[in-house]
Amino acid sequence: MDAAPSKADLRTAALAARDALGDRKREAAARALAKRGLPIEIAAGAVISGYSPIRNEIDPAPLMLKLAGLGARLALPVINARGKSLTFRAWQPNDRRVLGSLGIPEPSPMAAELVPNIMLVPLAAFDRAGHRIGYGAGYYDHTFTHLRKTHHVTGIGLAFSVQETPAIPALSHDVPLDFVLTEKDVFDFRSK
Repeated sequence: MDAAPSKADLRTAALAARDALGDRKREAAARALAKRGLPIEIAAGAVISGYSPIRNEIDPAPLMLKLAGLGARLALPVINARGKSLTFRAWQPNDRRVLGSLGIPEPSPMAAELVPNIMLVPLAAFDRAGHRIGYGAGYYDHTFTHLRKTHHVTGIGLAFSVQETPAIPALSHDVPLDFVLTEKDVFDFRSK
């Protein structure tokens, strides 16, 4: 009997599939997400955090621009020490970003700190139970756990459809997402 694939194996396969997509497919997928929008209502002034895409992640910028046009306030994450939750700082599309500790663009340290109502989350792989695999540092799991102690935060993973995998071995500290949006589908995990 073969052992189930490890998270590392699933991550490697999903990232290879994502990396094989051409720029045109990546750009079309980002536009498709923006055109569809979010599967939930957003209140005027809601804080929505996105991310600065790295490693061929789907670009959340077109969707974030649409949400800002609907009255959302935007934020981007700031990476703190490993094992700590992210913080979020206000961001507008024309704002200059600075390179953070891991070389990922972040808002200026002078930007206001915000608490998101909705977090748009990058991922390496996802399954139909709402589990995700990131890059292994656990930043988003720590952040959801920390924020949800005092606050309702909706987690929405953004991915290309090729990043779906049949099953991810979830551990007790893994926090499932509420939704995953791809260029083709909307997956709602809230009732699972």
